[in-house]
Amino acid sequence: MNARIGDLLHVHGTVVGQHDRVGEIIEIRGDSGGPPYVVRFEDGHEALVYPGPDAVVESREAARHPVR
Repeated sequence: MNARIGDLLHVHGTVVGQHDRVGEIIEIRGDSGGPPYVVRFEDGHEALVYPGPDAVVESREAARHPVR
């Protein structure tokens, strides 16, 4: 998993009733764009995240212009 600052980290809910979380990657602490990432979530909370298999990185450009 590789990211750039400004990309979005989309963490899918894994149990019924758990919503997906989306946050902006504001810092990359791993090598060559790898995790861990500092992420600012929609509610303003910032966290150091080691994404698991339930997470995907979406480029900011792709999020603005979704393929239809």
